[in-house]
Amino acid sequence: MLRLLLVGVWMPVATLGASYATVSWLATQPPGVIGGGGGHEAAMGGLDYESVPPVNVPIIADGALQGYVVAKLVFTADGDVLRSLSVPPHPFLVDEAFRFLYADERLDFHDLRRYDLAKLSEHLKGAANARLGKEVVRDVLVEELNYFDKDDVISH
Repeated sequence: MLRLLLVGVWMPVATLGASYATVSWLATQPPGVIGGGGGHEAAMGGLDYESVPPVNVPIIADGALQGYVVAKLVFTADGDVLRSLSVPPHPFLVDEAFRFLYADERLDFHDLRRYDLAKLSEHLKGAANARLGKEVVRDVLVEELNYFDKDDVISH
């Protein structure tokens, strides 16, 4: 019985002592040491991923509607910078994507070729940041890029 009582007292005392020693040691460590040291985690730590509403772009060739390109985009931005903006960057990215895809002469779905998504991403990032007046958008990711022929689109 006495042994059981001693074990019952010893275990909480040992746990409290170990917790106190750990917290004391952590308090003396410089920032960035805890958790593996500030490399990739620090670079990606404050980024938010924001979805952009789908961009629907009509493809017009030979004076007639041929179909639609639908692009779903995601962008990354610093969360603190996003919250400090008076206007969100989403509409600027939608507008820039629409303008770029609409004006691109190389976008011909009757003569399929690979589309330069890296160029699209860089252009959207640069144009949106220029219109916002500061470096807000860090990267633009293409979630989907689809083409729908006008005959496939059901309209009532």
